Amino acid sequence: MPTPTESISAFAVAAPGLASLVADELREIGADVTEVHDAGVAFTTDPAGLYHANLHARIASRVIVRAASFQAAHFSDLEKRSRAIPWNRWIPRGGSVSVRATSRKSRLYHTGGVAQRVHEAIARSIDGVTLAEGSDEEEESGAQLVVVRIDRDACTISIDSSGDLLHRRGYRQAVAKAPLRETIAAAMLRASGWVPSISLLDPCCGSGTIPIEAAMIARRIPPGRNRRFAFETWPTFMAAQWKRVRAEGNEQVLPRAGVAIVGADRDAGAIEASRANAERAGVAGDVVFEQRPLSRSVPPAPGPGLLLTNPPYGERIGESADLRSLYATFGKLAVGAMSGWRVALLASDPALVGQTRLGLSPVLETSNGGIRVALFGSIPSIP
Repeated sequence: MPTPTESISAFAVAAPGLASLVADELREIGADVTEVHDAGVAFTTDPAGLYHANLHARIASRVIVRAASFQAAHFSDLEKRSRAIPWNRWIPRGGSVSVRATSRKSRLYHTGGVAQRVHEAIARSIDGVTLAEGSDEEEESGAQLVVVRIDRDACTISIDSSGDLLHRRGYRQAVAKAPLRETIAAAMLRASGWVPSISLLDPCCGSGTIPIEAAMIARRIPPGRNRRFAFETWPTFMAAQWKRVRAEGNEQVLPRAGVAIVGADRDAGAIEASRANAERAGVAGDVVFEQRPLSRSVPPAPGPGLLLTNPPYGERIGESADLRSLYATFGKLAVGAMSGWRVALLASDPALVGQTRLGLSPVLETSNGGIRVALFGSIPSIP
């Protein structure tokens, strides 16, 4: 059985372009970051630290734990080493398992065969294990995800500790068109340099994700406090440690945001969805949602502020003329009513961003809903 001080080799998976931001937030929550890769961040921790990372990570997509790493040029290598893994640490009797395999420049290139061998190794070790067929990253199958990665014959097998992807905070049940992932919204806030002492306005708020994430940051609300995690089903789960981590997270929550945070949208349905989501997130009293067009935006408070938004882009609404007009209106707003505020927006088309005539530069590049996007802003770029 593991001990509270056991060393765990973990990896926080990051969306494209967000690894450096994930590394920053892991360091802030006390993780020992060892490597930063394009796909995410390696760190070492203990069981409580693993629970803490899942509870508090705002930008990471999921947190996986390394079970084994070895060379596998042949299926016999994979079978032998997979059978030596102590699967009963993470998978209970009668549990359901999903094995996801990838291969790059390796002799074991048939990922279906790789996944099959690993599942067979698990089944030999754990009684009554079933395979969750065709489980997708976005599905809520409840199965324990096992990740197998083979790169140049080097095989790494990892166990997912998160369960549902971490952007699923539990509050966004009411959704407007083209929703923004919570993890992307949190990344936008960090990359734009927003801090809770600066007013925030999102004039195209959709279902309210950016203002809600900002309010949760300002209140120090753990993003994972209203959801469950895969590690809670592990045979080695330390309930007392988890109870302590949750209690510490709740103790740090502030009673109010203490800063003006406003979300606006011209669509009444979007504002209704935003208010419902804010209520579920516990920040209904910290965010003001208003139905109004972009052109009628005004600063919600005196002093410095950030105009941050995810406006419609080509994949969201049809006519390019409408889009050009929208972005031009945003530019006029930035130099008019919102003059003096910092500006950042998420977009997929630099030509549309050019319609703002603000001279915005890409701060970071990532993807949202399968669309390549960049955060353009009047702020320093992220390394």
